[in-house]
Amino acid sequence: MFRKLHDPGPQAVTIFIDGRPVAAELGESVAAVLLRQQEGWSRTTPVSQSPRAPYCMMGVCFECLVEIDGQGSVQSCLTPVAGGMRIARQQGRRSLSA
Repeated sequence: MFRKLHDPGPQAVTIFIDGRPVAAELGESVAAVLLRQQEGWSRTTPVSQSPRAPYCMMGVCFECLVEIDGQGSVQSCLTPVAGGMRIARQQGRRSLSA
């Protein structure tokens, strides 16, 4: 859907989305990286399981919720990437198990 307009050069890091390595640039949001993927969605709805994608990119709509490094329901639009970060698309309702 989207693509980078420039090569990140030395600012490039590797993050993992659903276990797959993905190149990202330090300082960009996790949501921006998700939108560049073939499947640009970040979560599915609890009731119908329909895919949702980042929308407002400023933390208002909560459509960009993902699991980051084991923490569920994180707003990907407000989270900058870091090397080695592990992101999982959130499937339906978040599990509240301890």
